[in-house]
Amino acid sequence: MALNIDDIRKAGERIDGSVVRTPCLQSRTLSELVGCELILKFENQQFTASFKERGALNCLLSLTPTEREAGVIAMSAGNHAQAVAYHAARLGIRATIVMPGDTPNVKVHNTRALGAEVLLQGDGVAEAGAVARQLAADKGYTLIHPYDDERIIAGQGTVALEMLADWPDLDMLVVPVGGGGLISGNAIAASALAPDIEVLGVQTQRFPAMQQALAGEEIVCGSATIAEGIAIKEPGHHTLPLVRQYVADLVQVDEAGIEQAILMLLEIEKTVVEGAGAAALAAILADPERFRGKRVGMIVTGGNIDLLRLSSAIQRGLARTDRVVRVRVGIPDDPGALADLTRRLADENANVIQIAHQRAFTDLSLRSVEVEVTYETLGGDHNRRIIQALCDAGYDAMVPVAEQHPGEREPV
Repeated sequence: MALNIDDIRKAGERIDGSVVRTPCLQSRTLSELVGCELILKFENQQFTASFKERGALNCLLSLTPTEREAGVIAMSAGNHAQAVAYHAARLGIRATIVMPGDTPNVKVHNTRALGAEVLLQGDGVAEAGAVARQLAADKGYTLIHPYDDERIIAGQGTVALEMLADWPDLDMLVVPVGGGGLISGNAIAASALAPDIEVLGVQTQRFPAMQQALAGEEIVCGSATIAEGIAIKEPGHHTLPLVRQYVADLVQVDEAGIEQAILMLLEIEKTVVEGAGAAALAAILADPERFRGKRVGMIVTGGNIDLLRLSSAIQRGLARTDRVVRVRVGIPDDPGALADLTRRLADENANVIQIAHQRAFTDLSLRSVEVEVTYETLGGDHNRRIIQALCDAGYDAMVPVAEQHPGEREPV
């Protein structure tokens, strides 16, 4: 029997009271910026900070007494791992989790803290999955697949039940896609409750496996992405036909777009989001005309981002928006020359963060030194005024070009 809305409703009844009914709110600021009415479902506010609790709990509650006694095993890059570990511990079920070797430390630590045994094995979820399946066969564990299980799919579909209960007139639903469990369940629910709704899936350019599988192409993926939660190389056997049937389209987003979305959600919505959780907003920012004038629901799928990655995303985002700027300036090798430069920056309200100067690696005159100044601004317009003021004062201010062209410089 094919998975349907009744299965998702039963899943909702089964997990009711044991997962958070997360807020589903309009973002007025983001709506103004992107030109559509944007509704955010904050699944990063679950106890383990992702939607994965829904499917994991629904699956665990469906186990027989014999399966509970034997224990469960799962493979996951992190969020499914934490969800299984947390709810298995609550239910008194022993859980083993196989995680890829490059899983962020925060997810490994949290999974262990929730009571599961963690094994770091393999490069990516596919290789971790092979280890998990072998252990399940050897030890009699029940495998709790992160996406390719109808009980998982039904549990994830409860997100759309809640969204459409709160906002029944959504025009579009934008959902991150890895293996396809989340979008499959939500697309089934959305198509039953709002037949005219358009369901759009979002993949990272480095892991477009679902798109490639739908097109019958060889699956070719990259090696790393900030959106590791959707870095899946093997779409599910259950999810692939469901995506084909219910999802209107799949789009891809790049790494810079995801980083921008992480920063905007942090700065505007005051919410911490991992890369996969920001993918839907990245897609909307990349193609605003597609969404203009519509009421668009998007799922903020999780908030388990490693703090070092979050710090890097913030710093890179500030640099991309000219709020942190680095310039190179040639100044006379004379007493007071550096003080004159910093005074001029202060006059333009540039907050200096760091200064470095050197004499050897430059083609300037022997009587000059090259100074590299990193400073804070209020944004692009402010920075242009700062650069113009330096040029007007006779400085040759140069901004290093993008990282893909190391060692070159570009006049401003």
